[in-house]
Amino acid sequence: MQVQQILKDKADDGVVTVTPDATVAAAAKVLAERRIGGVVISEDGQTPLGILSERDIVRVLGTEGPDVLSWRVDALMTKDLKTCSRDDDSNVVLARMTKGRFRHLPVIEDGVMVGMISIGDVVAAQISELSMEKEALQGMIMGF
Repeated sequence: MQVQQILKDKADDGVVTVTPDATVAAAAKVLAERRIGGVVISEDGQTPLGILSERDIVRVLGTEGPDVLSWRVDALMTKDLKTCSRDDDSNVVLARMTKGRFRHLPVIEDGVMVGMISIGDVVAAQISELSMEKEALQGMIMGF
């Protein structure tokens, strides 16, 4: 399955972004309100500069304390952003996420974000695909 199919099947309203000058507290509020685990940092909502996850926030909170909530997100964001394209295979993307130990991957086409997938999106898509294969095989075995 390709990333484009995962994006097509997702019921969402685009990539959630915050600007680099937003505070960590503001980003945490967006994460909580949207019930998501990561937010892309972007000036224009289309070009990714980095990504900030719940894990990033918690790790720095644990070492620096609550003052971190007033910091700008660009101080915490992961700048070495890993991305994928719509044509990437979900197995390759899942392996990349697992190896890199990250859960969110912006989907980029011609330098512009066209979506975001999470490890949960990829796993759900693969489970759905396996379920369809199982039903097809059962139908063939039973003669349907």
